[in-house]
Amino acid sequence: MRVGVIDYGVGNLSSVLRAIEELRVVPVLVTRAMELSSIDRMILPGVGNFSDCAALLAAGGWVAAIADEAKGKGKPLLGICVGMQLLADYSSEGSDVPGQKTAGLGLIPGRVDHLASLGCNLRVPHVGWNEIRVQGSAEVLLTGIPQTTDFYFVHSFAFVPDDPADVVAVTDYGVEFAAVVRRGNVWGTQFHPEKSSRAGLRVLGNYIRGPAC
Repeated sequence: MRVGVIDYGVGNLSSVLRAIEELRVVPVLVTRAMELSSIDRMILPGVGNFSDCAALLAAGGWVAAIADEAKGKGKPLLGICVGMQLLADYSSEGSDVPGQKTAGLGLIPGRVDHLASLGCNLRVPHVGWNEIRVQGSAEVLLTGIPQTTDFYFVHSFAFVPDDPADVVAVTDYGVEFAAVVRRGNVWGTQFHPEKSSRAGLRVLGNYIRGPAC
């Protein structure tokens, strides 16, 4: 099993790599888009500004490569934090022009908006531990995760999928938002599993060892 962590120029990769190693899996740091074809499962981290991350993906030729592997070949993909948000069609973050949007990967139809614009009246960014509530039927990514388990969040924006069925779990921070999303072989977690202790390791283990879809 070759688990590839996509290095497209954003930080915080070391904690993701260490978490995978704790699962007794040797991760592969993928530094070029063409290398994705040799990977069995992809992990897309993300920190900071959506538009900056999207620009780095475009500049490195990652957009078409990720789409080809995930949509064309059905290869599993897990987006983490901003990496999850990048799965959307677009985001309102990072534009200096009112109403202008930054395009995402478009792998799970939807948008990314600021928590305040979604109705949150609490302090933003949302930083710290918060519980998730699983929606609907059992989800492979959350196998062994009890209802209301706490995970670690750091974000100001949230992903709003077009189809509510793509929301696997939610969190409440002044407003309810998607904590875990999935469409077929593409998953995303708004929280950081690599910073979420045993529960986070369980989520990463479920992704790495679970079925492709």
